[in-house]
Amino acid sequence: MASSMLSLGSTSLLPREINKDKLKLGPSGSNPFLRTKSLSRVTMSVSVKPSRFEGITMAPPDPILGVSEAFKADTNELKLNLGVGAYRTEELQPYVLNVVKKAENLMLERGDNKEYLPIEGLAAFNKATAELLFGAGHPVIKEQKVATIQGLSGTGSLRLAAALIERYFPGAKVLISAPTWGNHKNIFNDAKVPWSEYRYYDPKTIGLDFEGMIEDIKEAPEGSFILLHGCAHNPTGIDPTPEQWVKIADVVQEKNHIPFFDVAYQGFASGSLDEDAASVRLFAERGMEFFVAQSYSKNLGLYAERIGAINVVCSSADAATRVKSQLKRIARPMYSNPPVHGARIVANVLGDATMFGEWKAEMEMMAGRIKTVRQRLYDSLVSKDKSGKDWSFILKQIGMFSFTGLNKAQSDNMTNKWHVYMTKDGRISLAGLSMAKCEYLADAIIDSCHNVS
Repeated sequence: MASSMLSLGSTSLLPREINKDKLKLGPSGSNPFLRTKSLSRVTMSVSVKPSRFEGITMAPPDPILGVSEAFKADTNELKLNLGVGAYRTEELQPYVLNVVKKAENLMLERGDNKEYLPIEGLAAFNKATAELLFGAGHPVIKEQKVATIQGLSGTGSLRLAAALIERYFPGAKVLISAPTWGNHKNIFNDAKVPWSEYRYYDPKTIGLDFEGMIEDIKEAPEGSFILLHGCAHNPTGIDPTPEQWVKIADVVQEKNHIPFFDVAYQGFASGSLDEDAASVRLFAERGMEFFVAQSYSKNLGLYAERIGAINVVCSSADAATRVKSQLKRIARPMYSNPPVHGARIVANVLGDATMFGEWKAEMEMMAGRIKTVRQRLYDSLVSKDKSGKDWSFILKQIGMFSFTGLNKAQSDNMTNKWHVYMTKDGRISLAGLSMAKCEYLADAIIDSCHNVS
């Protein structure tokens, strides 16, 4: 039964003690307290106005970041988080690069201030990141044909480019690979840029559907934007061969398409900065105009610093100047100017020969650990699985991810039975796997593959 007392602060008032005249608090003198009889007792209740936000529904959880939340809630000691693409040590702990610590110490020693950056970001960062991507001596750099804007990592850089497309290429469609990184679709949807998919992954071979890819790019309306993963395709880990990249460039050029590269893993995929930038440089050598979004989340471990860039390669220095001015115009009302901390870290590392060499060594170490884990997982699968299944696709893939070929039900089994957390498309992050856990993961994959349909 409801209480007959109304608590206001620390004072309890019986209904008879309340002065009715003092309760006329509403704009029209209405009483916010409603008197109702219930078994000879008086109940006081507060009338609640409906929220102006009643029409806003609950958003679904993020399919990738939600994996980490579920992992944290799991108390099983065998649990594995292979969902989020973040590098871990052999002890499965986050890793801060030694060269990053040195760069930060240098900033403290110099007493760097926290003044606003220009809209386009830190000049030293923009220069260094473009040179890292194309090579310091590349003609597009020397002839000032690249418009570079510091962005909020890869996501923010992609979003700037999407806004530029919506504004200056109305009706143009972006073609993205099937599958692709989940946020690509969100970015173009929110920028109101239409998109469609081109074939990429072949479930029969767990490899590249190259013929389907080429056919779809050929059939796209002339002048479409073709989103390409520069290296270490996410989520599949399947990259075109150098010969296939040449064919892709041929078709894109023939159709007068505009390439749009997402480069999130330069140096982190193969361990070589130059090898991982080969696809982008191939298109630059053709004299093509295109976009490149960069991120330093993975290769420098700067996940939380949100540091990256959008580069637009133009046919002339004049065009690059105009494009840069419009990118700045888009950035200004979006976030005004980017953060400085991560930009200074990158500029320090790339601008110092000693630290640059140390960075390359650490990247090789991180890429090497992932390659070693990839090999151990393959060896464990082959030794444990007696079905004759070909697991060689594990070794053919590159980078931090492996596309296992498991469907949603099988991926659910991985989590529900084996406590292995992963995305529902069958992608696992090998960066979150240790050598000690490879056999356990192999058991989970074999069970899910053969006993769950």
